[in-house]
Amino acid sequence: MNQRRRATIGLFGVTLLWGGTFVWMKIALNAATGDIAEHGTTAVVGMMVSFRFLLAALSLFLISSRARAALFSKQDWEGGAILGSLMLFGYGIQMVGLETVTPSVSAFLTSLYVVFTAIIGSRFAKHKLSRTMVMGALLATFGAGFIDGLPHIVWGWGEILTIISALFFALHILATDNVTKRLDPIKISMTSFTFVAVGAGIIGFLSAGEVSVASVITTEGVLSQLLLLGFLGTLVCLLLLNIFQKHFHPTHAAIIYAFEPLWATIYALGLDLVEMSYWLLIGGSAVLLGNIIVEIDSNQRDEEE
Repeated sequence: MNQRRRATIGLFGVTLLWGGTFVWMKIALNAATGDIAEHGTTAVVGMMVSFRFLLAALSLFLISSRARAALFSKQDWEGGAILGSLMLFGYGIQMVGLETVTPSVSAFLTSLYVVFTAIIGSRFAKHKLSRTMVMGALLATFGAGFIDGLPHIVWGWGEILTIISALFFALHILATDNVTKRLDPIKISMTSFTFVAVGAGIIGFLSAGEVSVASVITTEGVLSQLLLLGFLGTLVCLLLLNIFQKHFHPTHAAIIYAFEPLWATIYALGLDLVEMSYWLLIGGSAVLLGNIIVEIDSNQRDEEE
């Protein structure tokens, strides 16, 4: 199996797990309703994000000597700070927005990072787009948007915040393309995880000094979801992303990530959070078709080169 095929499988696996993060975050926020009412959304979300990334950082520290070495490297900290700051704002804003929107709407609006990545990458990062890439991006975005039917978007603060988080995720995809081609992906994962854990913790503490990570995560129904988010949604997913994404054009990677809302909707169906409709087939087919045409085009270009 060649490197590119392994990378495709790796990023596809990331979307399988990421689809679950929308459901896990929603369940955790619902369980922490009392804490949010008492301490505020920013404080509780800050503590949740901090614990999620702290768990990933500690796990990577224990299993990798390269990760431990990264803590003493100025270059790795600089790269980690770039990726970490974008993730900090992206995940934090997304969770605040998710408090008032459904997982499927959040997944759709978050998937706008496909379009944002294409636009920003072509205009500012000088990542040229072929017509096939543009078609794939549009199909993937359409599919992500209509997987759960016509998007029921009210355009409240939750929707607006989710779109802002999508912009940060697009910037993160572009920054990952740059940083992981220069630095060790495992080392960058370590420093970026640590950056987010500390940053989110500070934000949570400053928002409500009396609330602690312990008081939030021990709320019934929260810890189990944060463990899933920490180990699977953060450690596994972001580590694979940092290792494999550099083998793709950033927009191509973003199109692969568009499978994320498909899995989110399927998982939500299993938990009776959304209702089944023929739109799932239409949206899922569009996402799949967008990925297929871009993958065929990319393989043909590789063979020509």
